[in-house]
Amino acid sequence: MSPAYCTDEQFERWFKKTCARCGRFGCFAAGWPDGHVCRTCHDRALKVRGRCPGCNDERILPGIDPGSREPICTDCAGFSTGYRCARCDREGKLHARRLCTPCTFSDRLAELLDDGTGRIRPELVRFAEHMLAMNNPLSGLKWLNPRKGQSRSPADLLRDLGRGNIELTHAAFHTAEPWRAAAHLRELLMACGVLPVIDKQICGFERWLINHLAPIDNADHTQTIRRYATWHVLPRLRGAAEQKPITQASRSFADDQVRQATRFLEWLAAQGITLETCGQAEIDLWHAENTTHRRRALRDFLLWCIESKLLRRLRLPTFESRRRSPMPPEDRIALIGRVLTDDDQPLRSRAAAIIVLLYAQPLSRIVRLTIDDVVHDGDQVLLRLGEPPSPIPQPAADLLLAWIDNRTNMNTATNRNSRWLFPGRRAGQPMHAATLGGLLRALGVANLAGRTSAMRQHVQQMPAPVVADALGYHHVTATRLAAEAATTWNRYVTAPRFRSPDGWSPSRTRDSPHQP
Repeated sequence: MSPAYCTDEQFERWFKKTCARCGRFGCFAAGWPDGHVCRTCHDRALKVRGRCPGCNDERILPGIDPGSREPICTDCAGFSTGYRCARCDREGKLHARRLCTPCTFSDRLAELLDDGTGRIRPELVRFAEHMLAMNNPLSGLKWLNPRKGQSRSPADLLRDLGRGNIELTHAAFHTAEPWRAAAHLRELLMACGVLPVIDKQICGFERWLINHLAPIDNADHTQTIRRYATWHVLPRLRGAAEQKPITQASRSFADDQVRQATRFLEWLAAQGITLETCGQAEIDLWHAENTTHRRRALRDFLLWCIESKLLRRLRLPTFESRRRSPMPPEDRIALIGRVLTDDDQPLRSRAAAIIVLLYAQPLSRIVRLTIDDVVHDGDQVLLRLGEPPSPIPQPAADLLLAWIDNRTNMNTATNRNSRWLFPGRRAGQPMHAATLGGLLRALGVANLAGRTSAMRQHVQQMPAPVVADALGYHHVTATRLAAEAATTWNRYVTAPRFRSPDGWSPSRTRDSPHQP
């Protein structure tokens, strides 16, 4: 009902339901001395903790002093209700039975992980302790709630784990639903040591493969794709994971390889052809009808089919590498200046952008950096990308140090002790490279063009092997980039860095005092 079409008495009741602090309409908490307070202001006020200026006690400060407008405790503010937990006597937001958030979360976990004996399943005790140690247990309570449009919630997964309906194996989580909650739960179990640690991208690929094979009607196609993925793609991913964490780009390309192999088999079936009867004409026709990315993704499958004697030996087209033009140097310098000085932009985006623009690092490598890679050497700050660590100039060093002190995603059980420079929302995992790329685009930073421009500047000032060691690039890659920049080593000794000081001239042989 609008106040314009109600009586004075109805308008008075309506007006009293506005929040005394923000002026909005909504659900209100009673008992506050300054009037009705909405739920948002209520929860925000209960998070304020410190020493009350009135009674000098260390407690929550939800009230406001009428004179100084400083936060004060409930007693000094004259609250008619208290906010002490009925179990632990800790002040804070209260839930059912007047229990605080940590006590409520503890009871909820104990209920869900009960194995039927009134106790938490023994294998999940470490998981429960890991969850209860989070800095913000309210986020854990919210995570357990069901999501809109989903028949199952994370609480259902925990209940099934507690009762033994879900085995404590990685294979059991491949088909668990909802899949996002199941993936997050599996990473939490790996983080606390309940499940063995496996690369996140391999877990995702195995789950994706099951869902990919399910709708394929042709049994022969299913068998071929399963053989290719299980005995060729997966071993390659596992081998790469032993060397370093698999990037999202590598995992996505593996998905595309399996996906294009499936499409190729379906295309052959539509032509009335099988792999055994496929000839050079069909290979050429398929390549002519499809994009460069699809042709590149299918190439590995065709080579595997030839090696496995599923396909006769045929000639496969070659591919040319196309590269985007780098950002002009003056545009890159201007962008660096804007990133360093624009305090209105998110600190996380600016910190990532400065690493791209100064050190030519790809996003997949940036997200794997830890705070231990930012090294303090006296008054100098270094960034360990290779050997030796690269110095960070001012004010870029201050920007990175400020981000380390204010990293996000640190208040839950996911990453409360995380050493990642850019922590993610998954347990033990850094931020997704695609997510970080979206933040850079919102900041106006073109990732590929920016780091290509930075790399060209480095190889024009130093030999390619030196750049490769310092920035973590392969020597072949750095040499190729130097050649593309039309830079050779004979220019290195004449670079500005090694020019003689003004006014200095080399001594001649006849000027030597040892000459007659």
